[in-house]
Amino acid sequence: MASPGKLAHIVLRTGRLSPMTDWYIRVLEGRVTFANEALAFLTYDDEHHRVALIATGASERPTDAHTGLHHAAFTYTTLGDLLGTYQRLKKDGILPFWCINHGPTTSMYFEDPDGNHIELQIDNFATDEALDEWFRSGAFEANPIGVEFDPDDLVRRFDAGESFAELVRRA
Repeated sequence: MASPGKLAHIVLRTGRLSPMTDWYIRVLEGRVTFANEALAFLTYDDEHHRVALIATGASERPTDAHTGLHHAAFTYTTLGDLLGTYQRLKKDGILPFWCINHGPTTSMYFEDPDGNHIELQIDNFATDEALDEWFRSGAFEANPIGVEFDPDDLVRRFDAGESFAELVRRA
């Protein structure tokens, strides 16, 4: 048996190829590797595409009544990168609809122009062992959703030099 080496990409159906392409390029600081009237391949690293958009003419936004993908998540390397992205997107009027410390991650959820949910996150634990220990503590069992936070307050505390451990500690 062999597991995949990585998750390669997500593919979304859309009726608004251009606005969706622009949104993902802006949010992920990515680039278009291929695009025509039918589809767009977008990436932000050495993968040829991390997000693909297919112009199907779909016009209905996904709701909780629909089956399928709930959200896709992108992990940043550092809390500074995540908070810098938040500040950059905020200047462009792109705001998260939900900011939550899940315990394993500190996460900000955004909605793309079609209503798909995109999570931008960092891992709160440096090692798998530390995360496993936290899972065994019962904290996640007691609250598997997490604790909401104010992203502007988190930026203020980060800029003030508060430690990473304190910034991502779930109250």
